Amino acid sequence: MKVSDSRVLVTGANQGIGQAFVGAFLSAGAARIYGADLNTDWLEKKAVEEKRLLPLTLDIRDTDQVANVAEHCPDIDLLINNAAITQHTSLIRAKKLDRARDIIDTNYFGTLHMCRAFAPILKANGGGMIVNILSIAALVHIPRVGAYSASKAAELSMTQGIRAELTEQGTRVLAVFPGPVDTSFSTHRPPPKAPPLEITKATLDAIEQDLEELYPDAVAKEVGAELIRDPKALERRFAAQLPEK
Repeated sequence: MKVSDSRVLVTGANQGIGQAFVGAFLSAGAARIYGADLNTDWLEKKAVEEKRLLPLTLDIRDTDQVANVAEHCPDIDLLINNAAITQHTSLIRAKKLDRARDIIDTNYFGTLHMCRAFAPILKANGGGMIVNILSIAALVHIPRVGAYSASKAAELSMTQGIRAELTEQGTRVLAVFPGPVDTSFSTHRPPPKAPPLEITKATLDAIEQDLEELYPDAVAKEVGAELIRDPKALERRFAAQLPEK
């Protein structure tokens, strides 16, 4: 589909990759950009100079808020599900599972809420596209962020499921698998980290090409290739990164 003149909703749009998406869609000539996040400070400042940008307060875990946003965005033909949370939360070693539940609730159920709410809108507007920003952690388990990795694996399965269910109505579904990205969420991680603009540029190109999967950066491409070549070796490589107790 064409990015220019599209009407797009980006979640998690106030910072990091989401903020980069807003800038990329503005530069690409999108007709309208709805920027949704819990915090909209940057979005509101940007909207003063960019009238095509409409900030929206949204917690994707809250079905009432999701429904309310859907009512205010009846014209969209492109949905970017970017909002997510993470933390260094393992599976067995974690003292409690409270944070794991928050991560699953946001990354899996929150994204699913968005897909369910906007599927009828996309259908009414000709089909359009859903883009789910996943992670290489969806493809191979990364134990140091075990709960996040499990949530993204679930989100990948969900992405495949909604692609199957929405094919009949003409809605395309793109899964994006970034490696480490240089945002405030990854300050603890040493390089290499891809700049957010690298992820957004590759994603906009993939939207134009109607792709179903995208490995947008060097680390993601390496992981994708290794997954085909020797998936068990890849699993052991990431398992070895688990810190000692």
